[in-house]
Amino acid sequence: MDIRLIALDLDRTTLNAKGQLSQANEDAIRAAIANGVHVCIASGRAFDTLPKDVVKIPGIEYAITGNGAAIYDVVQKKCIHSYPISAQAVQTVLKISQNYPVTYEAFIDGVAYAGEEYIANPVKFGATEQAVAYVQSTRHLQKDIVAFIHQHIDELDSMDVIVKTEEMKQELMRKIAAATDEVYLTSSVTQLLEIAHKDAGKQSGVKYIAQKLGIEREQIAAFGDALNDLDMITYAGVGIAMENASDEVKQEADYVTLHHDEDGIAYAFHHILGVC
Repeated sequence: MDIRLIALDLDRTTLNAKGQLSQANEDAIRAAIANGVHVCIASGRAFDTLPKDVVKIPGIEYAITGNGAAIYDVVQKKCIHSYPISAQAVQTVLKISQNYPVTYEAFIDGVAYAGEEYIANPVKFGATEQAVAYVQSTRHLQKDIVAFIHQHIDELDSMDVIVKTEEMKQELMRKIAAATDEVYLTSSVTQLLEIAHKDAGKQSGVKYIAQKLGIEREQIAAFGDALNDLDMITYAGVGIAMENASDEVKQEADYVTLHHDEDGIAYAFHHILGVC
């Protein structure tokens, strides 16, 4: 395969269940870069919350963050392209969800903000026990997250509605989609309804980076596990799902690699893509 660009989702894809980059995956990424392959991050995370053991790898030039809402030059720590969500769309989301037992996250200039109640007890809002340390160490506390969002309504890269059940998330997705066509709606885990500008999405970010590097669609590989990875997996010349991915993602992918706790990235780099 003539692969020149690889886009990597992070959580439950490149990172293991502890949110760490395994030595095998790191070695494979470094080897691919040494062989002339561009490797970029493609995450729902804000830039400020990207794991240091990934961004420190020499040769990782770009990061797609906020599900395509903002693209960063990793070395310069500078946003080079963005699709900020409109104030009107934010108001619509807040109005529709205000009577539900939800809370919110807001992302501004690569920084993640969340409410006091969520940071104090993420599990109460559906987060797993493994995610608690990540949430509490990366979110900047705002006592009144709704008031904070209103104060910065023209500045949001993207936002999350934190729900408690899959049913609630699906209901809110339907209502928001019916009320506005100005947003991109997706989800990486059950408790998050992730919202960005309509032109965002990881596919959009991958396209931007590929065009910047002069790389054709057929020369792109993309890895992921969840709904927010689906558009880039189906767009890429080679789409690869993790064994732990949702059934929908696995069905749409060209290949399925090993579980994220079994060095699935390293396995695919060696045995599917042949880039290292």
